[in-house]
Amino acid sequence: MICRRCAAIVTDIEGTTTDIAFVHKVLFPYARKHIGDFIRAHRNEAAVAEQLQASAELARLDATDLDSLITQLHAWIDSDQKITPLKALQGMVWRQGYGNGDFHGHVYADAHAALAQWHAQGLPLFVYSSGSIAAQKLLFAHTDYGDLTPWFSGYFDTTTGGKKDCASYRRISEALNLPAAEILFLSDVAEELDAAVAAGMQGVQLLRTPEIASGRHPTAANFHELRIEYLT
Repeated sequence: MICRRCAAIVTDIEGTTTDIAFVHKVLFPYARKHIGDFIRAHRNEAAVAEQLQASAELARLDATDLDSLITQLHAWIDSDQKITPLKALQGMVWRQGYGNGDFHGHVYADAHAALAQWHAQGLPLFVYSSGSIAAQKLLFAHTDYGDLTPWFSGYFDTTTGGKKDCASYRRISEALNLPAAEILFLSDVAEELDAAVAAGMQGVQLLRTPEIASGRHPTAANFHELRIEYLT
């Protein structure tokens, strides 16, 4: 049992609240299959055009060359690149999928139970994921347990900074207006926890698969092993 006293919890999604297989076997393939048709159908919409322009600038491509842009986006998806305009476009495609009922957001039963308990206790909950904020909200709004978004007080993505960058966690601490030492960060990725702890946060590594244990951080096999005391 891991016991922690904190004033807020920031949680990762993939591999922490959510099965990594859902992301890699459902969300990514869906985005790859549909992103081309989505872009061709919505290219003139302001939000889509903005992300296409940003993608073109990063890839040094002509923003009007849709075939080349789509090829580049597919390559980024295949190599799991944490690129902000890609994540934004993926989120738009996933919104379509969630809305069509093509899939639901996966949340582990233990994560659901713990998040429900912490929210009921008044503990502020936040999300920090490499997926866009829009994509984060979509996942938690369309779970098998219903809409969980009212439980979260805020969301952070790569617009805050990279998840292995210590400065990102300092920015989150500033945004929450809390001392870093009063924030608990939950993730399955040791390097993310390294950065959070270097910024002064508490960290616990979720070991959905035991072989990822780094030996550098306290570990929990699931959310049931976390006992949290809320610092009011």
